[in-house]
Amino acid sequence: MRLRPPLLLVLLAPACYSPDHGGDTAAWPTLGAGPAGDSSSGTTAPGSTSDAPEPTIASTSGWTTDASSTSDPDSTGPDPTDPTTITDSGTTTTGVLPDPSCPRVRVLVPPGEILNVRPQPSTAMAPVGSLASGAIVDVLAIVQGEAIDAVDTWYQVAGNWPEGYVFGAWVECTLDEPSAAGYFLPLECGTTATVTQGNFGPFSHQGTAAYAFDFGLALGTPLVAIEEGTVSHAYGGTMPGDPCYDGGGMECINSANYVTLQHPDGTTSNYAHLSQVSVAVGQYVPRGAVVGLTGSTGWSTGPHAHVARQEGCGQAFCQSIAVQFVDVAPDGIPEGGESVTSQNCP
Repeated sequence: MRLRPPLLLVLLAPACYSPDHGGDTAAWPTLGAGPAGDSSSGTTAPGSTSDAPEPTIASTSGWTTDASSTSDPDSTGPDPTDPTTITDSGTTTTGVLPDPSCPRVRVLVPPGEILNVRPQPSTAMAPVGSLASGAIVDVLAIVQGEAIDAVDTWYQVAGNWPEGYVFGAWVECTLDEPSAAGYFLPLECGTTATVTQGNFGPFSHQGTAAYAFDFGLALGTPLVAIEEGTVSHAYGGTMPGDPCYDGGGMECINSANYVTLQHPDGTTSNYAHLSQVSVAVGQYVPRGAVVGLTGSTGWSTGPHAHVARQEGCGQAFCQSIAVQFVDVAPDGIPEGGESVTSQNCP
């Protein structure tokens, strides 16, 4: 950890503050939590998406995935129409091996919502994970499972779970590749910035904000997504001329403009103190795409970017969690006072 005289940091490092400054109080702006279940977000943040559980009976309009229609008797590899007994965790399911023309699937749930990943091809058990709208994952097998609105096709998909299945009506086969794995700096490709406050920083990075980063950047600098995701919450109501647009004390705590993205792994990332929000709730955002411009809105001492990876709690501001940036050597975790250069190049 690089140490700096406290007075110098106070003078030079713009900082952001949250209600948990000191570690004893609740998280950032007071936002209502969404109900438990399959929803992806809360409902009380300005511009936030509404909660909508995964339907018991899903519409199959537009669903075209059919293993028998994509087979090619002359192709090499396994015949996707040949039933195969797939035994996992003691459960025997009749299914087919991955179709050569369907190595991956793209999630088709409405923007802002999530697709539950189940431990078996049915809705009987609690989800083991979730995928954001637009996420692309590898297919391990195509199986028959619980029928919903006459559709019984499920896809076993790769991910951070021992075994996971998604319902066929909410995905489509694709040959597209997923974006590069990992999290990258929230700066446009080639941009260099100084970290004015790192993890467990003395100003405000304690408690729920312990794993956040502040980047010293000029007003209006583009901030980009650290990983692909869907906008679950966004607020841009603090405008030029408003009392808290150029920063302020604790009375400005709920006036920060921000964007929250939900990522395919179920976590979120938050970009706060923006002068301008460039995306809308429900919008799919590729890694490296602009989410907003830096500013000093809310409880802030000067233009900068506050960025954190967070748990997925259904709100805009959740408990921050550790993140390692692929483009930061050697360990992925920049420290306060360190200059970093982004390789977040779409």
